[in-house]
Amino acid sequence: MFPTKAPFNLCLPFLFQSGKQPKLGDLIEISRSCYQHWAIYVGNGYVVHLALPSEVAGAGVSSSKSLLANRAIVKKELLSTVVGQHKYKVNNKYDDEYEPLPPNVILQVAEALVGKEVPYSVTTKNCEHFVTILRYGVPRSDQVTDKLTTFLTTLLFGVPGLICRTVFRKMSKKQ
Repeated sequence: MFPTKAPFNLCLPFLFQSGKQPKLGDLIEISRSCYQHWAIYVGNGYVVHLALPSEVAGAGVSSSKSLLANRAIVKKELLSTVVGQHKYKVNNKYDDEYEPLPPNVILQVAEALVGKEVPYSVTTKNCEHFVTILRYGVPRSDQVTDKLTTFLTTLLFGVPGLICRTVFRKMSKKQ
């Protein structure tokens, strides 16, 4: 039923963590403290993902380092190594919008990119963009859109609100 290769067997607890066995080409969402790291499942317990050249195993792209990075390396690693102590789940969240490419095409392209250095941008070419291009042929990252919307909302409404509150407090204390 399962391949008998040792790396796959060592990874089994991680594969069942989300309650769903990943299939070739599935998007894997890994929850980090302030962001999600994304990888694509390529079989036998392995994923392909983007990593910064200075990245340590299991850490993913740290949010502070990723803001400054402009290059990343495509890596193939055990899912358990990439996940580390974090939680993950299979999340093919765009399947209702886009037709996934055939798994053999996804696998072939992902494997061909392993070891290559590619352009990286936290806003336009991040790990989620990378895996959605592999699965759908379309770069998508709601994570960026959501964070940018939150930032702009805070900037537009949060800062003026804080200024108004400070002014009203000062006025109240003078009276």
